[in-house]
Amino acid sequence: MRGIEARVGWTGGGALAFTYILKGDLSRLRIPPPRAPQGAARLWQHTCFEAFIRMNSISAYYEFNFAPSGAWAVYAFDRYREPARLTGGIPAPEIAVRRAEKCLELDAFVGVDSLPAIQGGARLTLALAAVIEDETGALGYWALMHPPGKPDFHHADGFALEIEATTRKTDG
Repeated sequence: MRGIEARVGWTGGGALAFTYILKGDLSRLRIPPPRAPQGAARLWQHTCFEAFIRMNSISAYYEFNFAPSGAWAVYAFDRYREPARLTGGIPAPEIAVRRAEKCLELDAFVGVDSLPAIQGGARLTLALAAVIEDETGALGYWALMHPPGKPDFHHADGFALEIEATTRKTDG
């Protein structure tokens, strides 16, 4: 594998748009085949991309997992690794995958307006990460920033990217 790139920004509709680009010899990686988009558990046990989202000033956060198969998962936490109940109907992220011989790109769109712990207009702090499974089944852990010690995507030090709130205009 040569590397991973990640980009994030706002769509015109106020969703966060994530793009992950995996470069290298994809034949040496275990990448799940495409299937109908659906929620799934334990995606981090295989190749998947992850986004952790929180407001800059609070400890509650969300974890989104996006698999190249189209499967996804969302989890809520009150604070570091303390699960919270997901309330309200959080819509499924939209996922699109493009694959070439030496490159896999995954786009995921998350409507943050539906996340109860995120207030409109708030500055967000993000942690972007990936779990990559090689042909032997070994897992590699990639992140914008790892805390000291073993990889821990939930650790506060991993929330290394700040993004300004989107300004949504309404007619009226």
